[in-house]
Amino acid sequence: MSEKRHLRWAVLGTGLIANEMAQALRSMGRTLDAVGNRTHEKAEAFAEKYGVPRVYGDYREMFSDPEIDAVYITTPHNTHIAFLEEALSHGKHVLCEKSITLNSAELERARKLAEENRAVLAEAMTIYHMPLYRELTRRVQAGELGRVNLIQLNFGSFKPYDITNRFFSRSLAGGALLDIGVYALSLARLFLDSSPDQVRSFVRKAPTGVDESAAIAMTNREGQLATVAAAFFREKESSGSPIDVSFLCFYDLMFSRTRRE
Repeated sequence: MSEKRHLRWAVLGTGLIANEMAQALRSMGRTLDAVGNRTHEKAEAFAEKYGVPRVYGDYREMFSDPEIDAVYITTPHNTHIAFLEEALSHGKHVLCEKSITLNSAELERARKLAEENRAVLAEAMTIYHMPLYRELTRRVQAGELGRVNLIQLNFGSFKPYDITNRFFSRSLAGGALLDIGVYALSLARLFLDSSPDQVRSFVRKAPTGVDESAAIAMTNREGQLATVAAAFFREKESSGSPIDVSFLCFYDLMFSRTRRE
C-alpha cells in the first residue's frame, strides 16, 4: 500500500487567520510549504516565525507553483474572487476564508472553474466542524428531535468605529452581513431542508454606508422559518460610553420542533 501523501499548502496572507493555520499545522507536527503576501517583508517574517521553507517574491507565483497542491486564501473578502479564479485556473485546491465571495454570481464563477479543473473549493466555515454543531446535525438528521420548524440566530461583535478599518469600509466590502452574518446564515441553512425561496431583510447603516446591523427573515417551500440578526457594536459617538448594552454580543440557536408520532 502506498504511503499517504500530505497536501502541500501555501498560504496567501500573513494576518491572524494565516497565523492560526500555521499554528494548527505545527501542533500536528507539520508546517506550511509556502507563504505569499502583498508586502514581501511580512511574508519573510512569517516564514521565519513558522519555519516555512518558501517565500514568493511575487505572491501570485504560488498559483502556478507545481510544488503546491492547495492554497489557503486568508486575505480580505473583497479580494477573494480574483485570487480564487487564478488559483483554480491552475488546478489548485482552495480553502478560502469567509465570505468566500461577495455575491452568488462570483461564487458561481468560482464553482465552475473548480469543476472544470477538478479542484476542491471550500469555504473556511468553522461552525461546520465544531463538535457541538456536528452532534446537533447528527441528531437532527436522525430525527431524534423531531422536525425543524423555526430557527432563530443572533450574532453580534464589538468593532471600534474607524472609517479606515475594513469592517466599516465600503471599498473593502465591510459590513456586518459579510463579516459575521455569514456564520448565522450558514448555520441556518445547515438545518433547513432546502434553500429559502422567500427572503426579507432590514438594515441599519453605519455613517460610512455599510450595514452596521441587519435582520433577515427567510422561509422555504417546506414552510420552515429562519430569522437571522447580525450587528456590529461601536462606541456611542455622543457620550463616548462603552457599547450599547441593549444589544450584547451573543450567538444563539433555538429550534421549535414538532415531534414525530
